[in-house]
Amino acid sequence: MNQDYIKPDNWSIIEEGFDAERVKSSESLFSIGNGAMGQRANFEEKYSAETFQGSYIAGIYYPDKTKVGWWKNGYPKYFAKVLNAPNWIGIDIEINEENLDLNTCTEVRNFRRELNMKEGWYNRSFEATLKNGTEIAVNVRRFLSLDLDEAGIIKYEITPLNKDAKIVYKPYVDAGVTNEDANWDEKFWEPLEVKKGTNEAFVTAQTFKTHFKVTTFMHNTILANGENIHVSPSTIDSTTDKVQYTYGTIIAKGQTSAIQKIGGYTVSLNHENTLAGAEKVIKSAVNSGYDALLQNQIDAWAKIWEMSDITIDGDVKAQQGIRFNIFQLNQTYLGKDSRLNIGPKGFTGEKYGGSTYWDTEAYCIPFYMATKDQQVARNLLTYRFNQLDKAIENAKDNLGFKNGAALYPMVTMNGEECHNEWEITHEEIHRNGAIAFAIYNYYRYTGDYSYIPEKGLEVLIGIARFWHQRASFSKEKNQYVILGVTGPNEYENNINNNFYTNYIAKWCIDFASEQIAKVALEYPSDHKRILEKVTLSANEIQEWKKVADNMYFPTSKELGIYLQQDGFLDKDLVPVKDLDRSQRPINQKWSWDRVLRSPYIKQADVLQCFYFFEDHFSKEELERNFDFYESFTVHESSLSPCVHSIQAAVLDKMDMAYTFYLRTSRLDLDDYNKEVEEGCHITSMAGTWMSIVEGFGGMRVKNNQLHFSPKIPKEWKGYSFKINFRNQILKVDVNHNETTFTVDGDQDLTIIVNGNSEIASKFVQIN
Repeated sequence: MNQDYIKPDNWSIIEEGFDAERVKSSESLFSIGNGAMGQRANFEEKYSAETFQGSYIAGIYYPDKTKVGWWKNGYPKYFAKVLNAPNWIGIDIEINEENLDLNTCTEVRNFRRELNMKEGWYNRSFEATLKNGTEIAVNVRRFLSLDLDEAGIIKYEITPLNKDAKIVYKPYVDAGVTNEDANWDEKFWEPLEVKKGTNEAFVTAQTFKTHFKVTTFMHNTILANGENIHVSPSTIDSTTDKVQYTYGTIIAKGQTSAIQKIGGYTVSLNHENTLAGAEKVIKSAVNSGYDALLQNQIDAWAKIWEMSDITIDGDVKAQQGIRFNIFQLNQTYLGKDSRLNIGPKGFTGEKYGGSTYWDTEAYCIPFYMATKDQQVARNLLTYRFNQLDKAIENAKDNLGFKNGAALYPMVTMNGEECHNEWEITHEEIHRNGAIAFAIYNYYRYTGDYSYIPEKGLEVLIGIARFWHQRASFSKEKNQYVILGVTGPNEYENNINNNFYTNYIAKWCIDFASEQIAKVALEYPSDHKRILEKVTLSANEIQEWKKVADNMYFPTSKELGIYLQQDGFLDKDLVPVKDLDRSQRPINQKWSWDRVLRSPYIKQADVLQCFYFFEDHFSKEELERNFDFYESFTVHESSLSPCVHSIQAAVLDKMDMAYTFYLRTSRLDLDDYNKEVEEGCHITSMAGTWMSIVEGFGGMRVKNNQLHFSPKIPKEWKGYSFKINFRNQILKVDVNHNETTFTVDGDQDLTIIVNGNSEIASKFVQIN
């Protein structure tokens, strides 16, 4: 834990007291989004101290030219950047002819932020004394509408406390923005058109290179004591990329003045005419009115929470942590559009480019399968199917592979690889396995096999071809090996025979072969269509199987463990507990050379394999490998603690499971890795959900049935969650005395609890 200023609360993220040192961290933590767009919790008014400005639009990116010290053949030409979108929230404010700026006020008191996760809004309030002696109270509420997802709403209220005040509001829309994270300090937006109306304004701009067109808009209403006073702007200032209106008002001491601002984006992904689309959005929002829009927001979030909430009784910090994770996941992706995916920072920052990683398949899909309609998860799988041609092109052009072998990118926006670190781009090939596993996981959980003959089998064939060609035969070992890779543990680069990579390569080939046979038997027309399209023969499949059946896995018979890679035991094996705390996190304290030579593990490698393929190993094997590798794991990846929490629960190491759960659930709230100001770790938040449902709840799917082995941390009185399993909603309530299973509807559901078959109807109790 590196910060502890967020107040414990079951449903809200709360900060009290103004501290300039916390501003950038809070901008991340109080971020809001609605699946189509999002923004950091920047102040609407001018703020002259350090801040990280950021608004983002789903699917809009820029191909920032790769910047490396030494170019190598095969490097991607660009690194995709989620763009800092034009600013619509800005409202410069003058009070008695002085700018409102919290950095220059003589006093700021009663400062409070609240992110209300239950209802989906962000509120900021404070009292301030300006240099001119005017004292004011301010309350600002902002939300991004889930129903009208191209619009956001701000209500900014000012009450003078010690004298009458002349208040000047200067709302604006501005496309002259830049990214914090840019390789060449290029400008990403080209202004096209400015349009001004009575109380509304539009700036249309497009991205250079990718030519996404975006109209950023605003509509302003000035209120006094809650009533529209029908003020028109006194001045209108505009440039090629910015429009700013000025509204002057006078308000008596103790009375409340306000500006209500509607703003947002319409994009060419969804509109042929973005300006006309923006005018339509404004009309709809104005006709609804602020109160109705807010109520619709509350109702929409209530519907989300009805299915996705996890309750924890007796541990407020744990409860706050899981709800924060679930809230951010739903703010980032709602599954409406198969062109979109889940960036590691979502709408909270620019790090990692806002692109798609293997995190989606390995960690996020289980959450979306269980808490939403299965079509949402199917859309995420379809996203990869739609990019299969690019994955084949990537393997062919960058690696010299042939015959339709597919290497999915480590980082992508449109299917093209756009990660510019060699050891990640070309060595961290295990991501192919996660994509294949997600297809299996989707079918296992939903029972919907139709995706495989319709789309998935082509993906599996491309991936199997890749592994067949990527493996090489070792005469010394008389087995197939995979050389020069990086596993999920990125603290080892260019190593040979990473256990997880080798294992999932074998599994991918076996699974693809099995599905080819199944589709041939059950979907012969699809089988014929696919094999003709990809030119696949029985002889080629036999060649794949030679690799899979004779794959090498590094092991230590002496320790009874699988080796993370061939040379792991050659390292100076000093456990983490003996590492000076002043050296942590090592990725911020050590040279990269020292990190690579150390035994320290960023995240699970061998244990990731045990998580995916739990039924392939005995509990004794898991315990030996867990005890060995956990002692060297520094958990400097956000994806690490959740896997360890789940496996600690399997091994009845409940204190450890609880500790890892707290770390994953409060990773950002408590800033464990000293980096939250860059944005929140959105994709790992799905792992927090897994820590409870799969870890403490012990939920698994085996032989088309749900299995549970419920456990509960001693710190909790009880917990509950819901899952949508094959269109049946099951609620699980666990306390120290019993577990209760309740099914919505009249259809019974057979479940296996601690190895015993039970019929869950309206409810079944397990003591």
